[in-house]
Amino acid sequence: MRVSGDLALSIAKKITKQNNFTPRYANLHKLYFKDGQIIDEAIVIYFKSPKSFTGEDIVEFQSHGGIAIANIILEECINNGARIANGGEFSKRALLNNKMPIEKIETIAKMIESKNKKSIQILTKNLSGHLQNFLNEIRQSLVLLLAHSEVSIDYGEEDLPSNLISDISNKIDEIIHKFNQVLKNTSYSKKIIEGNSISIIGKPNVGKSSLLNTILGTNRAIISPTAGTTRDTIEELIEIKNHLVKIIDTAGIRDTNNDIESIGIEKSLESIKKADTILALFDISKPLDEDDFKVLNAIKDKNKQSIIILNKQDLGKNINIKEFENFPHQVTISAKNKEIDNLINSLVKILNQNTLTNDLSLSSKRQEDLIEKTKENLLLAKENIKNEDLEIFSYNITESLELISQVTSNYDYSELLDTMFEGFCLGK
Repeated sequence: MRVSGDLALSIAKKITKQNNFTPRYANLHKLYFKDGQIIDEAIVIYFKSPKSFTGEDIVEFQSHGGIAIANIILEECINNGARIANGGEFSKRALLNNKMPIEKIETIAKMIESKNKKSIQILTKNLSGHLQNFLNEIRQSLVLLLAHSEVSIDYGEEDLPSNLISDISNKIDEIIHKFNQVLKNTSYSKKIIEGNSISIIGKPNVGKSSLLNTILGTNRAIISPTAGTTRDTIEELIEIKNHLVKIIDTAGIRDTNNDIESIGIEKSLESIKKADTILALFDISKPLDEDDFKVLNAIKDKNKQSIIILNKQDLGKNINIKEFENFPHQVTISAKNKEIDNLINSLVKILNQNTLTNDLSLSSKRQEDLIEKTKENLLLAKENIKNEDLEIFSYNITESLELISQVTSNYDYSELLDTMFEGFCLGK
């Protein structure tokens, strides 16, 4: 347990009945109730401000295991003046005390939510300052562009270099391209961190629920020979060969007069739009019928990776596979007999294609929105520099710098002054 704030050290002294704490040294102390009874023996470490996570005094108690002991120590801290921290309050204090930039805090939050190794590997790059270094380079480029513009405004009677406008436009294009790459990488990283969305679709009774249960290794979905048993989507997270995936079992697609089943079918069609990968099941033992063609039509021209799954191979083949010739990924399985290895192998190949490269990605929706708004400002700036409207151009660049500052460290106007005087030899 950790106590942060002005009273942290005094609370530690009261509970341990010790007065001398050497910062950053671990010592074994008895912990006491106010009446002198012993609570426990614990390691107590004092982190003196500002050399702590929050930038405030922090005392850490490392007690013996068990919820009861921890609760007693917590209660005694409260009795001596502490209170329960609000959610994320330690990180908030670290931000307010300039101990940690906001993008690092957002990365830590994502790391806590992460469910697999690859997610952690992606996020640790931002934790090590990868994002901040990238944005600092962008900021330096924008400050230089702004400095060019401000100097040109101040010395407007002089002729501008003939290639200045084209050079500035090219630099803006380069920055926008970098932002586009980061946003593209972010879309891939989301799939890794939050799970690739995989939708299982097909008409009723082709084995969708059996396939879900086989993949999960448990009886998650109800299996019944009665058509229309699955009325709603079922979602489960699972790791497949180091890939986190969100598998969605859907209601069978068919014509029906049942209002509740119709709602389930609508959800099935909606899941196709949202899914990253589609597993389309067909009964290999029967000829394709009208409902099968509804499924095929639902996945055509969706610009998504689809795997055609011919299920029930144990019952023999009685299907025209020519209908699937436009789909490169086809496998034959028996979900009932748990014979799905070729499906897993095909799925992993697709997931590997979607794997993020070693390039940078963003950690939050807030960061994505700020980068998108920055791009919009840069596009306006490019248009205004072409029209030689330097004042509005400078305004657009300044707005871009302020937006970037909300992602990471603040933009300081003194940077502009430094660049203006260091980067130009005006002789005036």
